Amino acid sequence: MFKKITVGFDGSEPSENALRMACDLAEKYGSEVHVSHTPKAETVAFALGAVAGYHVATTMPSADEVAEAAQKVIAQARAIASNAGVKQPIAHVGDGEPAQALLDYAKEIGSDLIVTGRRGLGNLSGLVLGSTSQQVAHTARCAHLTVT
Repeated sequence: MFKKITVGFDGSEPSENALRMACDLAEKYGSEVHVSHTPKAETVAFALGAVAGYHVATTMPSADEVAEAAQKVIAQARAIASNAGVKQPIAHVGDGEPAQALLDYAKEIGSDLIVTGRRGLGNLSGLVLGSTSQQVAHTARCAHLTVT
């Protein structure tokens, strides 16, 4: 039924649940799993704010810090996928707005299904349904599953 499943992953608990669901579906249908992460400087700054000495209010992360953080998120996703039985998920790091990057990537590879978490690390504009999930739900050209 699904040949290619693309998961939007930002490291949040809902995105971890989305990845586990995608892996479960992939096992059932023999699908490829693609993990797409699009880092945002604001999210990286928030995460780095938990590090002593990093002042999130006055300092935005450098491009190198954003790239390094993205690779850590991808490593986290690969570990979750591996534990869920998918040994070789295909990783993609996008740029720009996460929803559009996810949609573009899914279209590019011909995904049959996009899976997202209901709420991620995005901004406050999507309090009920995450803004990325909401945009994907409204504009995806394939099936979309939102996971809590």
